[in-house]
Amino acid sequence: IIEQLKKLGASCSWSYQRFTMDKGLSEAVKEVFVRLWEEGLIYRSDYIINWCPRCQTALADLEVEFKNVKGKLWYLKYPLEDGSGYIVVATTRPETMLGDTAVAVNPKDERYKHLIGKKIILPIVNRIIPVIADKIVDPEFGTGAVKVTPAHDFADFEIAKRHGLDFVKVINEYGKMTEEAGPYAGMDRFEARIKLVEDLKMQNLLEKEEDYEVILGHCYRCDTVIEPLLSKQWFVSMKSLAQPAISAVEYGFIKFIPENWVNLYFDWMKNIRDWCISRQIWWGHRIPVWYCKNCEKVIVSKEEIEECPECGSKDLKKEEDVLDTWFSSALWPFSTLGWPKKTKELETFYPTSVLVTSFDIIFFWVARMIMMGIHFMGQIPFKKVYIHALVRDEKGQKMSKSRGNVIDPLEMIEKYGTDALRFTLIALAAQGRDIKLSEARIEGFKHFINKIWNASRYVLMNLKDWKKENKKDLSQISLPLFSAWILSELQKTIKKVREKLEEFEFDQAALEAYHFFWNKFCDWYLEVSKVYLKSEEKKSLTQQVLLEVLKNSLKLLHPFIPFITEEIWEKLPDRETEHIIIAKYPEFKEIFINKKVEEAVNFIQDLIVGIRSIKSEYNIISKDLNVIYKNPNNKFLKLVEQEKEIIKFLARIKDISTVKSYKRKKGEVSVVLSEGELFIDLTGLIDVEKEIKRLSKEKQKIEKKLMFIENKLNNENFIKKAPKEVVEKEKIAYNELKERLEKIKHYLEELRL
Repeated sequence: IIEQLKKLGASCSWSYQRFTMDKGLSEAVKEVFVRLWEEGLIYRSDYIINWCPRCQTALADLEVEFKNVKGKLWYLKYPLEDGSGYIVVATTRPETMLGDTAVAVNPKDERYKHLIGKKIILPIVNRIIPVIADKIVDPEFGTGAVKVTPAHDFADFEIAKRHGLDFVKVINEYGKMTEEAGPYAGMDRFEARIKLVEDLKMQNLLEKEEDYEVILGHCYRCDTVIEPLLSKQWFVSMKSLAQPAISAVEYGFIKFIPENWVNLYFDWMKNIRDWCISRQIWWGHRIPVWYCKNCEKVIVSKEEIEECPECGSKDLKKEEDVLDTWFSSALWPFSTLGWPKKTKELETFYPTSVLVTSFDIIFFWVARMIMMGIHFMGQIPFKKVYIHALVRDEKGQKMSKSRGNVIDPLEMIEKYGTDALRFTLIALAAQGRDIKLSEARIEGFKHFINKIWNASRYVLMNLKDWKKENKKDLSQISLPLFSAWILSELQKTIKKVREKLEEFEFDQAALEAYHFFWNKFCDWYLEVSKVYLKSEEKKSLTQQVLLEVLKNSLKLLHPFIPFITEEIWEKLPDRETEHIIIAKYPEFKEIFINKKVEEAVNFIQDLIVGIRSIKSEYNIISKDLNVIYKNPNNKFLKLVEQEKEIIKFLARIKDISTVKSYKRKKGEVSVVLSEGELFIDLTGLIDVEKEIKRLSKEKQKIEKKLMFIENKLNNENFIKKAPKEVVEKEKIAYNELKERLEKIKHYLEELRL
């Protein structure tokens, strides 16, 4: 994993790597265990725990994965001891009835009030058990009467404690029936279920069975169905630890990003149960406990114990269980910095600023770090928790080998480069949404990396004769229109990128930098610079602006794509630092913002795009086009005259003239702009009749497509059943076709005049 992180360009203090079993961390784990024991917050008790019969270990509640499974609901008849009838109970686990020690009903349920306190005979094993009243019983479930199996059900365990019932264990650690199960002893729990149901049928004690969807807990490691078992385990009492951690988030000392994850955190913390921390596995931190075989004293100690402090006996047995791995992980923010010693690292780095993690370990790790940090350090471990997205395939499915949809990051790095992979992941990582990753996306952003490389080569090639001594303060001099515009746009981008980074909207920050570099710097300014660089008057300033924009663009992009930005940076003249990683991140300079320049350039761009759209529509390659621009407003006429060379070069036309009024002639087409109108003479450049036929044919096709999509979108079944993305895609397609249709209608109208 460390090598993968390095290959991805993660910039970490690699000398601070820690392994959970390191000596220093082991000392911290023992220290915490002993302190919690001394405070009465760690205890050993018989308790219902989640047990995996295959892994042979206890599992914390959070390690159980719940699944909806098709099962049955069996209605069993329990005869009353006095022979006056029977009571029917509904259960999804008939094999556990052999461990029943009561039948419970709701005290307000009129159907059963007369039976409360009576005795019944438990079928098969013929044990006499009572009918009790408990308000936890849901009168709406099954018959309203439920079997109580304290040794194999969490809710029943609590009922048994309230009513002083016995605990009868009928399933063992291997998922086999115990001697208490009578004739079913030694059978697998699921085999016993089948046999027991058959026997109850034979004895006419099965009233009916129904199909029923059961929520079953499974082991997160091996997917085996969990067995709730009564077992002696070690626990941490959580309620007193949870309250300060709840308050820390409630009062805003810790913020979750996105904020909606707070609800999930509170939901778990406010209903927290004691944490089973002992595990019956071979690997992990040994629980620092010894048992004296002579006087039965339980000894908890940080140091190794050789004799009992109570009776002096050396006949001791060390606890064989290990701690849940999340116990040591909960101490990570301070144990890795030398705690319980007072170290310089602890003083410097605790608390830290941000924890970056996934939503699926908010309970396992985040909440527990907050609780332990507050309890042992007296302050929160971090101020912000950034919950990042999960990476899924392009269809939004979880990646897995069995599905064959896994994208190996190392393969993608080999094929497209680290920067392309990094930028793809960042650009797709919108807050609150999982990443839908595909190789095509990575390939797409690889083109962006190539664009940066080629644009940088162009700039460097044109800086060969630039002299540093010609450098001027760009904020204090008059600049050519597009140079002033690109510097204004650069500052707007710097402001937006910084804001988005502060708000943890990394995708938006990356895309702001992307759009500026590609759509503004490359698509417009680099093209304009080809004209400016031919002018002796503008050349030196243009070179300086090219270098200034490239330097700041590289710095903006460096956190996202560190490798290519570093490589290009080292080739730049007049760079302020040897390496870009130590250069100061760009700061917003309002002095460069120029609204008038932006308005003027936006207009010129609108005009050039208008000319290009006509050339593209009619497939005109020739540069021998004469364009007329009409506008009664002198301001824009003057601007067009001033920027004529730029317009001619970028629109690839012969000439553009300006007029205050004009009447369109035959053979000309017009383009309405935000300000004024363009007239372009197409005489001799196109076959008008042929174009009318082509456009009419396209118009018919689009109208058919629009009708098809319209029918889809008006179909309630489609809207209800189709995935949201599919519906959205259809709506976008509809709007795009509608827009294209309007354009075609306009072109046809013009050609027919």
